[in-house]
Amino acid sequence: MTAIPQEATHASRTAGIPALLKTAVINALIALVLFSLMIGIRTEAGSDGQLTYWTRFGELASIVAAVFGGSIVIELLRQWIGPTGAEKLVPPALQSGMSFVGRYLAPALLIFTLLVPVIFYDQRYILDLAILVLTYVMLGWGLNVVVGLAGLLDLGYVAFYAVGAYSYALLATNFGWSFWVCLPLAGILAAFWGVLLGFPVLRLRGDYLAIVTLAFGEIIRLVIINWQELTGGPNGVSSIPRPSFFGIPLDNSDNGLAARLGIEYSPTHRIVFLFYLILALALLTNWVTIRLRRLPIGRAWEALREDEVACRALGINTTTTKLTAFATGAMFGGFAGAFFATRQGFISPESFTFQESALVLAIVVLGGMGSQLGVALAALAMIGGFELFRGLETYRMLVFGMAMVLIMIWRPRGLIGHRAPTVYLTKAQAISSDLVKEGHG
Repeated sequence: MTAIPQEATHASRTAGIPALLKTAVINALIALVLFSLMIGIRTEAGSDGQLTYWTRFGELASIVAAVFGGSIVIELLRQWIGPTGAEKLVPPALQSGMSFVGRYLAPALLIFTLLVPVIFYDQRYILDLAILVLTYVMLGWGLNVVVGLAGLLDLGYVAFYAVGAYSYALLATNFGWSFWVCLPLAGILAAFWGVLLGFPVLRLRGDYLAIVTLAFGEIIRLVIINWQELTGGPNGVSSIPRPSFFGIPLDNSDNGLAARLGIEYSPTHRIVFLFYLILALALLTNWVTIRLRRLPIGRAWEALREDEVACRALGINTTTTKLTAFATGAMFGGFAGAFFATRQGFISPESFTFQESALVLAIVVLGGMGSQLGVALAALAMIGGFELFRGLETYRMLVFGMAMVLIMIWRPRGLIGHRAPTVYLTKAQAISSDLVKEGHG
């Protein structure tokens, strides 16, 4: 066994210091961009209707410094301990392409999300904004199955969002069913409509597919407006029941959750419950998507995205592949719609326009098609950015358009636009000589 000279080891560690500092600086800049919207700058509407803001650069600087120092510590520990068992199974070429940000930013972002109700308990505006961001994160992950994994351009995703919302609203108001019973039914009905959309577009691709899906979304919206006996038409559906904590109401009654726990009732309890509810639904969407991606159906989606002709040549049933992609994405959209209905307590056709589909699609494209973390970061940046520029309504869309153009120039594949293979060989393997024309492996 040959010993490694101490000078070579010291040289390798010294050579890694610039890369270490570069990684820490990149992570600190990402933290600066992400948390400046929620912590660095605060806005509030005054009594005179004017938007006032103030800064908290001290807290923002502390978070950025913590990210910078934590990145250095984590990288040093990783170099000291060496690669873990999972990292040893990954080929070196793929290890070099794996992003440090993608591996360590996601757990940090999840921990911060879990602590949002604790940190901002007395700030209703932040909690409502966080719920809105998580709703669009779930919608983005649902559309990511159709667009990012299967490569099917869908401009009518808001239709499944509307089907889920109206399914829950009508079932809950007419039959008195609880949220936990109506939630899976809303997802099933949305998946059924996803299959109905899939059949007419089996032979379409590209721009033609986008036009048909756009028409489908408008058809659903027009049906909701004109079928007044069922949907209420332009008046919408009101008095939608609020969700309960597994049968225990979150109100000020004697049977409420606060009374049973012996604590003082606060309206914030319901907001915190809604926050963790949409967070659980979003994490469920993420987990199911990751699991499906590793299954044969997920690999068929990726093959369909890369080349449909080659996918057919391999014997993959493209009909089943497309239908399952539409049904899975529509189901998650239905779940998000049911949550939207119970959170608002009132829904109308104005909430399900083409602008919503365009916004969700922009989140998927901006984050990186096929990237779960990228979609979450894009939803945070876009929804939080819209709220940041709410006082500048004249220039808000202008700033948004310029930001999209810059992102497409700087990162044409999205913020985190990598396509890591789900299956790869851990070592080189010889091919039988019977399978090659030259007669040797």
